[in-house]
Amino acid sequence: MSDTNTPLPKLLWQPSAKLLRDCNLARYTEWLAKEKNLYFDNYQALWKWSTDHLEDFWESLWDFFKIIHHAPYKQVLSGDHMPDYKWFEGATLNYAEHIFRQKTNERPAIIFQSERHPLTEISWAELEDQTASLAHFFRESGLQPGDRVAAFLPNSPHAIVSVLATMSVGAVWSSCSPDFGAASVADRFAQIQPRIFIAVDGYAYGGKAFDKRETLQEICALLPSVEKVIFIPFLDENATLNIDQSVTRWSDILTASTKNRSLAFHPSAFSDPLWVLYSSGTTGIPKAIVHSHGGNLMEHLKYTQLHNDIRPGERFFWYSTTGWMMWNFTVGALLAGATIVLYDGSPGYPDMNVLWELAEKTRITHFGTSAPFLVSCMKAGISPRADFDLSYLRSIGSTGSPLPPKAYAWVYENIKSDLWLSSMAGGTDVCTAWVGGNPQLPVYQGEIQCLCLGCAMESWDEAGYPVPAGEVGEMVVTRPMPSMPVFFWGDTDGSKYQASYFEHYPKVWRHGDWIQITERNSLLILGRSDATLNRQGVRIGTAEIYRALDQITALRDTLIINLERPDGSDWMPLFVALNPGQILTDELKNKIKTALRTAYSPRHVPDEILETPDIPYTISGKKMETPVKKVLQRKPLDKAYNRDSMRNPEAMEFFIEMAEGLV
Repeated sequence: MSDTNTPLPKLLWQPSAKLLRDCNLARYTEWLAKEKNLYFDNYQALWKWSTDHLEDFWESLWDFFKIIHHAPYKQVLSGDHMPDYKWFEGATLNYAEHIFRQKTNERPAIIFQSERHPLTEISWAELEDQTASLAHFFRESGLQPGDRVAAFLPNSPHAIVSVLATMSVGAVWSSCSPDFGAASVADRFAQIQPRIFIAVDGYAYGGKAFDKRETLQEICALLPSVEKVIFIPFLDENATLNIDQSVTRWSDILTASTKNRSLAFHPSAFSDPLWVLYSSGTTGIPKAIVHSHGGNLMEHLKYTQLHNDIRPGERFFWYSTTGWMMWNFTVGALLAGATIVLYDGSPGYPDMNVLWELAEKTRITHFGTSAPFLVSCMKAGISPRADFDLSYLRSIGSTGSPLPPKAYAWVYENIKSDLWLSSMAGGTDVCTAWVGGNPQLPVYQGEIQCLCLGCAMESWDEAGYPVPAGEVGEMVVTRPMPSMPVFFWGDTDGSKYQASYFEHYPKVWRHGDWIQITERNSLLILGRSDATLNRQGVRIGTAEIYRALDQITALRDTLIINLERPDGSDWMPLFVALNPGQILTDELKNKIKTALRTAYSPRHVPDEILETPDIPYTISGKKMETPVKKVLQRKPLDKAYNRDSMRNPEAMEFFIEMAEGLV
């Protein structure tokens, strides 16, 4: 992709002898030796077996995790090519049942805090009781297995109770965070026609309260399938909601008589829908991606325990909203017997230390966040290790975008020197990570540790051939995984599903990322391939540009594109949003160019550096490189981007005005 001469990365962390001996991955390999007579010299050998022998691997996890099933499976896998395959046909089970087998009186199930709510603990008994009460309400309301429950909720215990109750009755869950607008919510939920809608009156963020009752009225008017609304006064306990649908207050459901109301679990087929997640919808209505009960159960058991090494009694936190798949992944941490820590509010209010203070107060073991948050902490110059007791913290998880090498170093210098930094990459498409952490492998600066078990990933060239180790190619997955979507909602003939993943390489999943697999089998994600900078015939990943610029403190954010012109030439502008008090001087421009030339090559240097008030992002936090490119190519705006999919739609105005001046 680029003519870089990158030095060997620095070794930042090695697992201790105790961790090598005690981690869940060690327990699993010991179990394979004892129960299956299978022996592996190292992780790479184990990974190769897990992808070469898919049925044996996933069946071993079924046995190792003691899957509770109400009917047995007939075979592990039928149809060994994508997308025409089935997993564990005949088996019936329930995701929520596996969570509640972890219930105990020894530790809380949930710890919660928000900008407006003090630290609160919810016991397993309370969680079970509230889930049973809501599940009873669902059944009394006539909700049937396969019906949809939609939620407009913050990252609070209400959302956890709601998803568990939905799972338990065999219904299908879908959620958006309350910062979404009415049209954006309707674009998602109208596709799945929910019967029950759960919503709050508003939310707090950055010290401000946002009343969303008018938005709720709009949403309910746009969702004629909704029969009942469960209303949660989250901002104001006296708030009311005036809509046409029947409204029941959350508190009334929980305080109703609970006599003979034990929690029961509907036996769902392995491939029955569990929840619906959505693509970003940057250029149209978001795709409604359907995940299965069994597929996500198996995958979340695998990743949370074998790759994240979560153990019973530990405390797991991932900063998220209910509109991001990492919230669903956090639910999966309950499968491992962890206490999940939830926070609702801004990660930067009142300052960048708010989440590190939470880590100290709640004794978080595994702290999950996004790469931009760690970069923001680095640029803010904070040092959590100096201000907080983080002795309980043993891992930092990072995802959402590639974590730059500079941020790796910052973590070890300013959070904890013996910390396991576990960068991961996956997505909404699989509700997990393809590549990520490994408690038995070292951490190298700027690199993801490994390919995950059961994930037959390779790096391919345009013609469909694997590229040599150390070279960059398209991220592909050559064999099926249980957590791949079972279908897209409304895609009756499967054509949208086929076009999304299998159009470029038949029967092979193309994810749309540039990936580099090193000779050590660690990995680098180098940006979206659909946003690739084709620079004078050389492909450059946008993540390379951002990685070099993250160290320049004057820059608040950046976005780069490359416009190909009809005459065969190209123009590569870099757009920069500056931190307060900064000015885009010639000196700063030269600093940017020098950083890119030094770190990579002259081809990485932009043709022009332009200041913009803001960088446009999707609601789910992705930079909108391709939509900006389409806007500047003067394509029709309704084809270039979807305003309702944006976190900051006003940011696109700069590029629309700029496009008018381009020839």
